[in-house]
Amino acid sequence: MKDRQLKDVLAARGQQHVLRWWDELDDAGKEKLSEQISRVDWSLLELVSHPERARGNIAPIDGLDMEEIAARREEFFAIGKEAMRAGKVAAVLLAGGQGTRLGSDAPKGTYNVGVTRPLFIFEQLIRNLTDAVSECGGSVPLYVMTSEANDEATRAFFAEHDYFGYPEKDVAFFRQEMAPAVGFDGKLLLSAKDSLALSPNGNGGWYSSFLRAGLGADAERRGVEWFNVFAVDNVLQRIADPVFVGATIASGRASGAKYVRKAYPEERVGVLCLEDGLPSVIEYYELSEEMANLRDGAGRLVYADGVILNYLFCAKTLREIVDARLPVHVARKKVPYLNEEGVLVTPERENGCKFETLILDMVRCAGSCLPFEVERSREFAPIKNRTGTDSVDTARELLEKNGVTL
Repeated sequence: MKDRQLKDVLAARGQQHVLRWWDELDDAGKEKLSEQISRVDWSLLELVSHPERARGNIAPIDGLDMEEIAARREEFFAIGKEAMRAGKVAAVLLAGGQGTRLGSDAPKGTYNVGVTRPLFIFEQLIRNLTDAVSECGGSVPLYVMTSEANDEATRAFFAEHDYFGYPEKDVAFFRQEMAPAVGFDGKLLLSAKDSLALSPNGNGGWYSSFLRAGLGADAERRGVEWFNVFAVDNVLQRIADPVFVGATIASGRASGAKYVRKAYPEERVGVLCLEDGLPSVIEYYELSEEMANLRDGAGRLVYADGVILNYLFCAKTLREIVDARLPVHVARKKVPYLNEEGVLVTPERENGCKFETLILDMVRCAGSCLPFEVERSREFAPIKNRTGTDSVDTARELLEKNGVTL
């Protein structure tokens, strides 16, 4: 974008401040900032002054509990194994985060959870995936979503450790797209004189980022019909689980979601439900006290399907909905920014907004979803903190209970 055109675009939107240090930049800096500005989705900035949409009519969603799954396990396993052996299943690891809350600036997946030996988060996840592939045969491509901040380090870490024994030909990386951050006044923030303050656009952007990286063609060539999308921070994730795959295929639904039953009504987890007849996830703080405590005839919580970010999506459905714009959520955050003197400031309180799409909205767009219950102690060991709840300590305890040597 030429200088005059750039200035006109910014002036039309009251964003001229972005070029405050333009004349100080070298050609590379000007090109970098110009390219970032050209990619700004200006419609996002209008959302700052608009509240989130009101929730629709919330109702329980039908799914499979562990008792039902156990009764049909052989049936589901046979269907899932056939799909796996035919190469119809791919795994997508969402790994764009840093280990900041764990005291590390490295990619979160590189964190060592071992005690007497090294055991990295990435390594444990690869082992979980390898178990499923070994059990069923065939091959499962692993697509790893990184971020601008950790892409190079993540690729290098996998290469350094020989992909933890997983076939290199079956591993591919792609970077998550970025979105600009703004102040509460809707003005774009800068992180440097030649750079907008950018942040990942949320886990709902994984498929558009996947396609932009050219990996859609690779998946189609391989004959992938199902994508198992999972988060990096749960070291007990069962990935490409043939029983889960088989159950979702047998249900005829376009997506599946693993869940753990809430331990108590106030547990801070999102819950699967129906919203205006479509599958959705309602956050714990959106549930009324009455809904949170509602029980069925057997005395079980009605809204108890706590999601663990392990989803299965039909590839055909993803291709159909990719052009349907997902809702964009405005998140108030602490955003480091360049002040008027050109000094980078790290705020102590929320000072701006980031724009995120969420994977739970992909479930809604898919139109149907199978909730699939898993045992908490076998499949849910999130690592969000260094100590305390959902920490390295609690994950280590659960890993050992599941026979993993630390």
